[in-house]
Amino acid sequence: MIRNAANPRGRIAPGFVMRQVAGQTVIVAAGEASRTFHGMIRVNGSGTVIWQGLMDGLDDEAIVDRLLDRYEVDRATARRDVDAFVTQARDHGFLAA
Repeated sequence: MIRNAANPRGRIAPGFVMRQVAGQTVIVAAGEASRTFHGMIRVNGSGTVIWQGLMDGLDDEAIVDRLLDRYEVDRATARRDVDAFVTQARDHGFLAA
């Protein structure tokens, strides 16, 4: 398991947070980040696990392992889920540089 000790927010860019809104788990921008990102992204259970892994500064393989511990899914599927989530998070500017 590799952690990013240099960034206390792990791999998540400043200003993005996960919250519960009306029974849904969402990612929203706060503070300065809300100037450029408007709206929210709804995430499911596996998205929540992936986000928390990113917050913890875990590398992708450690996040895959968390998914395998939590869900009955094969490694290839978990890997695809992590890759897709990380790509979308990067595209939306949620990940730290």
